[in-house]
Amino acid sequence: MDHAHRDLFDRLERFYDAVPRDAARVEEHGGLVLFVREGSGFPYYARPRRDAAAPPSLADVAAVRERQRELGVPEAFEWVHETTPELLPVARSAGLSVLEAPLMVLDRDEVPDPAQLSDVPVRVLDPDAPDFAAAVAARRAVAAVAFAAAGTARGDAGAAERDAAVTELEVAALDEERARIADGRRLSVLAGTPADGALASGMAMRVDDVAEIAGVGTLPAARRRGLGAAVTAALARELRAAGTDLVFLSAGSEDIARVYLRVGFRRIGTACIAEPAPVIA
Repeated sequence: MDHAHRDLFDRLERFYDAVPRDAARVEEHGGLVLFVREGSGFPYYARPRRDAAAPPSLADVAAVRERQRELGVPEAFEWVHETTPELLPVARSAGLSVLEAPLMVLDRDEVPDPAQLSDVPVRVLDPDAPDFAAAVAARRAVAAVAFAAAGTARGDAGAAERDAAVTELEVAALDEERARIADGRRLSVLAGTPADGALASGMAMRVDDVAEIAGVGTLPAARRRGLGAAVTAALARELRAAGTDLVFLSAGSEDIARVYLRVGFRRIGTACIAEPAPVIA
């Protein structure tokens, strides 16, 4: 690996390590660090320790999984293959199922206008807007329906399923969302129309001059209209305008990666996401 790529992957590792620390406590288990969420919200995962003397072992993985079971959180692991290649065979030998997701970085300064990618308007959520709470709830509901039927194929799930998935946010969660958007650490966007409501959504997390776009999803009934690309472009443009030098994301599949190519992303590696393999009866 040349110096430029080594520097790029090191910046990604610093980002991955920093993001959970605002809302999680850290437990070290050999070559792994487990982020344990404090309070409500998305449960975190385990990652390789940045300062570890050796790559994670099978015993480290087993210890973390036992601790995750004690805590009642998902047995989840994430890492970048190019940075910690030794972990892939270890995770598989531990019985984990590993998603190898294309890891992509934004390769353009000029990002396409979302209006060139889809005829559906995209808006950035404003923490001071009167409908902010409803917009955040809609973003989460769209994502829940979209990821329940992952991929790019059209499907039947649409507005009715989205509305059924809407839940009222806890005050603390909403306050956290508002604060992180206000200080530039988070961006959220919605794509939709007054008639149809929210059809696609996405978000970004930012630490200094590095940001990850995540959670981009479109209701299955609204797919094949350029919405995923438009949402991604809207986030990327906002991040670039805020001075974010490195913008990256992980695509759920090669088909999904092609959506991001339209926006100006290119593949640089593989993000690994591991969880227990499903039990087949």
